[in-house]
Amino acid sequence: MRKIIFIGRSEAGKTTLTQAMKGEHITYHKTQYVNNYDVIIDTPGEYAETKTLGGALAVYSYEADVVGLLLSAIEPYSLYPPNVTTLCNREVIGIVTKIDHPQANVRQAEEWLRLAGCEKIFRISSYTGEGVPELLEFLKEDGDVLPWEEAKKQEDQYI
Repeated sequence: MRKIIFIGRSEAGKTTLTQAMKGEHITYHKTQYVNNYDVIIDTPGEYAETKTLGGALAVYSYEADVVGLLLSAIEPYSLYPPNVTTLCNREVIGIVTKIDHPQANVRQAEEWLRLAGCEKIFRISSYTGEGVPELLEFLKEDGDVLPWEEAKKQEDQYI
């Protein structure tokens, strides 16, 4: 399975999406440092929001196969400048989160991600699960089993 790094503002839904992808119960958890899981790198929003911490994102992106730029559908502005994806030597995808929110403007978020240079964009609701299977399928390679599914199989063998 290809490894993905999630980049976005605070409260864009990076950690919630990580929990949804792993099939965990969704709970609020403020990411304080870079969490490097099996196939997901979850980064704090402050890294994307602060110039002095932004360099760390560039360094961590080298550990990933895919860069995921997250943008909440309720954002009043985009954090990403036009054509920012050209600075990355990895595949960059856009992920619109909170699509089920009553104030969501999914089209605006998608347009901002397209302007940033994302050609492939996923619409995600971590709470309903909409779009999560498509993202997982995109990250899978032939014959892949999700690491947390493999761990569950091994646990079940000993019970």
